[in-house]
Amino acid sequence: MTTDSADAPPSARVRPPSAAPAPAGTAVRPPRGPAREPLPPPRPGRGARRRAAAPLLAADALATAGAALPVLGAGTAPLALGPLVLGVLLLNSRAGLHRPGPAPSLLGALPALLGRTAVCWCAVAAVLAAVRPAQALAPAVLAGAVAGHTALVCGARALVHRARRAAARRRPRATLIVGPDPAARQLAAVLRARPEYGMRPVGLVPAGAPGSAGTADAPGDAEPPRLTSPQDITRAVIRHTVRDAVFTVPPHHDPHTAALLRRFIAQGSAIWLAGTAATLEGRPPPSDGPLWGFACRRLDTDPPRHGGPGKRALDLVLAAVALVASAPVLLCCALAVRLADGPGVLRREEHLGRGGRGFLLLTFRTGRPCAPDDGAECGDGADGGQPSRVGRLLRRTGAAGLPRWWNVLRGELSLVGPSPERPAAVERCTRSCPEYGARHRMAPGLTGLAQVHGLRGGSPVADRARFDNLYIDTWSWGQDLRIVLRALARLPRREGR
Repeated sequence: MTTDSADAPPSARVRPPSAAPAPAGTAVRPPRGPAREPLPPPRPGRGARRRAAAPLLAADALATAGAALPVLGAGTAPLALGPLVLGVLLLNSRAGLHRPGPAPSLLGALPALLGRTAVCWCAVAAVLAAVRPAQALAPAVLAGAVAGHTALVCGARALVHRARRAAARRRPRATLIVGPDPAARQLAAVLRARPEYGMRPVGLVPAGAPGSAGTADAPGDAEPPRLTSPQDITRAVIRHTVRDAVFTVPPHHDPHTAALLRRFIAQGSAIWLAGTAATLEGRPPPSDGPLWGFACRRLDTDPPRHGGPGKRALDLVLAAVALVASAPVLLCCALAVRLADGPGVLRREEHLGRGGRGFLLLTFRTGRPCAPDDGAECGDGADGGQPSRVGRLLRRTGAAGLPRWWNVLRGELSLVGPSPERPAAVERCTRSCPEYGARHRMAPGLTGLAQVHGLRGGSPVADRARFDNLYIDTWSWGQDLRIVLRALARLPRREGR
């Protein structure tokens, strides 16, 4: 499941000055601990979204308390009111019912509200019947509580939606629309004619490759200008304080729109999918209604957690188990390399990891050491001519990459992630594909989505960047498991270079 460094697609973050390669002939040793990445800058859009969700949270909590107190009574209310309110808020939040939409519909959200209210009341009734049988709720009382609770929640939410529509008319948010004509211009006309949606189009961004023109194309005073270059988009964002971006095409299906999506997410904008994008990407949640005939839903743009502590804990356990289980193999490989090719069993190469920080990747040496004055970059197959017989065997079996489990244990690598790459390759491929910069959002891995699809060193740069960024944008435990299984299936077919 390990990948050779030459197979790994390059990243896009240029190496920091402090990570300069060591001069030829000097001993390079790994640092004592993994470099710590500085905290990312705050995202202003997340705080605004929390403030926008607070009125709906308060409406649900007050409606729940108002419906529960008459039914539960003074003796039972202290026991059941807290869990009931907490359960309603958690279930509604998990369903996306607290995320503000441009055109919320109470009728569309009614089935979800009713179902979650019934679940919470049934749970409370079951607990009361088990703890206090004398105060158990009768079926008729339970049905009335569910109906009354749902009615109060709908009434409170209607007041919140009405207040929001009034505020949206007074202060619409600056919005950019990304997509091809004529759908983008039709949506812009709808948003201008319907101020209650709270979006004021200030620019249209074509969905294709960015143009080379340095000025924006303004077809008329009644229509927003076309932003045909990255400079136009940056100026519009700063000038109008853009808060929303609406995509009329799936953002992950094109490198240009994917780059725009990451740019808007980085600046904290709310991302909406409208029209074809909303229907292709998934079913709209109940809280998002149509924009005057355009299907609309909000894209979840919270930073991907990538497993958080869970994934790191799994990496630690697997790395420890792998190192202990493969200790005899490691010892035999080290002895074979020492006897066949002389001293210097391990090869230490500088690679770039998460945040563009450098680290030394460990592998078994598969060729004889290169001379300091041969002018070649030391590496497998380039550090002393052709690899030896032992080196070719280590490559074919994948044993040459076993020392990388030590990098996983130190936190420099993960089990699954983008391929690690050397700084020289990073600088070279950054010039041809700027999207490589986004690969450093995640720690590199022993295997990854690009590797299991056969995208290695000779593959197109844009393809490798697209696969790696897609993996980061859509990370899940299930996807990691599928990648590991596919990597294990490819091991018998592994070919040496």
